[in-house]
Amino acid sequence: MTMILAGDVGGTKCNLGLFLKEGPALRPVFQRRLATRNYAGFENLIGDFLEQAALLDDSTLGQAIDAAGFGLAGVVVDGCLHAENLRWALDVPSLTRKLSLQSIVLLNDVIATALSLDRLPSRDFVLLNQGTPEQNATRAVIAAGTGLGEAVLFWDGQQYRAERSEGGQGDFAPRNEREIQLLRHLMGRLPHVSCEEIVSGRGFRRIHEFLNPSVRHVSFDITEGNAAGEITQRGLARSCQVCVETLAFWAELYGAMAGNFALQTLALGGIYVAGGIAVKILPKLKDGTFFQSFCGKGKLARVLARIPISVVINEDAPVWGAAYQALISYQSSPRARGTESTVLRTG
Repeated sequence: MTMILAGDVGGTKCNLGLFLKEGPALRPVFQRRLATRNYAGFENLIGDFLEQAALLDDSTLGQAIDAAGFGLAGVVVDGCLHAENLRWALDVPSLTRKLSLQSIVLLNDVIATALSLDRLPSRDFVLLNQGTPEQNATRAVIAAGTGLGEAVLFWDGQQYRAERSEGGQGDFAPRNEREIQLLRHLMGRLPHVSCEEIVSGRGFRRIHEFLNPSVRHVSFDITEGNAAGEITQRGLARSCQVCVETLAFWAELYGAMAGNFALQTLALGGIYVAGGIAVKILPKLKDGTFFQSFCGKGKLARVLARIPISVVINEDAPVWGAAYQALISYQSSPRARGTESTVLRTG
């Protein structure tokens, strides 16, 4: 049996899992979600995870790990992780030695999500728009969480291949007077007003303070306070009018940015909305606010209305994508010939 270690390493949390290969598929045997702020480095977090697994009375967990794959919240270039939202440095050689592996796959986390799409069951998706997908057309993934990630899936004639995008770092482009005012408000507070500074977890408080700075909540004054969580919960519960307006404004902006991404990639095969925020505010995404903003592109509105839009509600999608990519890499590696360990870097 082949044992795979996989993870989704984000700015606030890390989802890890151990998977066993059964036939062509993987079966999860142990999973945990850990807060990144509780660990000095990735190696420490991995060590704690494996110690927790070892405490369980399960013979399958005693098997050696054959390969590992990690979706990372950032860009991996020449083995170096460039991540604005992750404070760790990733030491690949040290991690390889610690795990005694011959194969480690490093992926951008949204790339990992993109690679999971054809592995997930239909119950892991919620349709926002049925649309009319074009066969083998480009697909795109947009994921708001700690940051705003994007990825593109291209058909190469035989299968889909995933490519990264850093569109979240692109300039925020306002569409109307209120958004122009938001841009002016943020320009006085940020050195660069990117899309990610607004459509991400930290964007909720910024929009809330723009709409009404006199209304404050408990989480605003706590160092580790979850302002995004409080604002979205109050918005969905309609217990605070500013939070209701903030949530609606944020969803409009997210829809507009997703529509721009669909045009830039001509993703006629479908748009997939992923990331932790989408699951938490699913009722708001389903009420039409997101879709109306998505299609608001003038003469191309009808084209956008034909694009299927799905929300990925399985928050472990990046873990599954990383796990399967690690398995593919392991199966194609020259392990049997006793060569040195290899690292595959994607995205």
